[in-house]
Amino acid sequence: MSTQHYSVLIIGGGAAGVSVANTLRRANKTMSIAVVEPSEQHYYQPGFTLVGGGVYTLQQTRRNQADLLPKSVNWIKEYTETFQPDANTVTLRSGAVIGYDFLVVCPGLQLDWHKVEGLPETLGKNGVCSNYSPETVAYTWQCIQQLASGTALFTQPPMPIKCAGAPQKIMYLAADRWRKKGILDQFTVEFCTAGPSLFGVPFFAKALSQVATGYGIKTHFNCHLVAIDGPSQTAVFEITDADGNQRREQKSFDMIHVTPPQSAPDFIQHSPLSHTSGWLDVNDKTLQHPRYANVFGLGDVTTTPNAKTAAAVRKQVPVVVDNILNLSDGKALREGYDGYGSCPLTTSLGKAMLAEFAYGGKVTPSFPLLDPRKNRRLWWWGKTVGFPWLYWQVMLKGYRIDIPHLACYAKRFVEKE
Repeated sequence: MSTQHYSVLIIGGGAAGVSVANTLRRANKTMSIAVVEPSEQHYYQPGFTLVGGGVYTLQQTRRNQADLLPKSVNWIKEYTETFQPDANTVTLRSGAVIGYDFLVVCPGLQLDWHKVEGLPETLGKNGVCSNYSPETVAYTWQCIQQLASGTALFTQPPMPIKCAGAPQKIMYLAADRWRKKGILDQFTVEFCTAGPSLFGVPFFAKALSQVATGYGIKTHFNCHLVAIDGPSQTAVFEITDADGNQRREQKSFDMIHVTPPQSAPDFIQHSPLSHTSGWLDVNDKTLQHPRYANVFGLGDVTTTPNAKTAAAVRKQVPVVVDNILNLSDGKALREGYDGYGSCPLTTSLGKAMLAEFAYGGKVTPSFPLLDPRKNRRLWWWGKTVGFPWLYWQVMLKGYRIDIPHLACYAKRFVEKE
């Protein structure tokens, strides 16, 4: 039997969960809202690239979870265990059962370090670093600072992952650091990605290839990291050729930045809310669960085939909030999400490329007069100042500020090629 009941129960207190809670509260002052989130610290994860690159400190990306939610929203500091959507309840790890009228599921994804043999044992030492966790990101900057020569490998696992550009962003920042110190020619820098290209949107892949070439970076495609031996500083990759044949190749390194394989959290994969893929099943446009009309999902955990970025969350939040309010008032759902995502690609210290795109790889720039493939100081300012401010002061606080994005804006740049 439920010991508590809420109008809206939100699973996850990250970017999506906090934003939904605050946006709902601004729209409705009487609705009872609760957020289930075990972590006391909230991180601005897009800032981890800057921490690893020596631009930010970890403290600049961190806030207390308690400071992000209003007192009128109940923060339940526990782990979610199981879902009972037919009964409109959720069971927590403590055994408590929470009832709801509407459920919003947005716990993010999990980092599967264990899927790379030997990685958990050597992560954070032996030159093995990763920006994908607050516990490991500082070591990336330590490696970049201390290394004066050698082989630096940067890896990217099979999709989907959060922020698909992040594995190469840190590579460009590292290479630029070494170039500014006059020692880049002492390095062999290699990008080993399980994908077939540098970026999933061809419009940007060519431009990024030119960036990599400018640093002398060697790129290896269909190259998947499967094992690491930290003490011997060797990594094993599984390489797939054009005919689908696979072979394994060993590479030595002095530094390796690892992007771990990623998946939906186990408690989502094993729940009645999951898709056969393991991700949370939702409609691509309404973000409503296909079998349970009072369940919605957003953020990294869903089946939507968009880039898993904070920018995607910003566009998804109003859709979820409006649809909950619409159903509460007996109104129809709206198909408001078009797959928008954004990735400020830090191509050097001081410049970035702003990649914006929607479902199907459609390029959807918000600033139609600027070629989105050009490296600009403006987008570096956005990455380091503007977008963090938008995150903390606008999105998380539940304010709505929307900048239109349209695929037709990109046509003028495509036609020039």
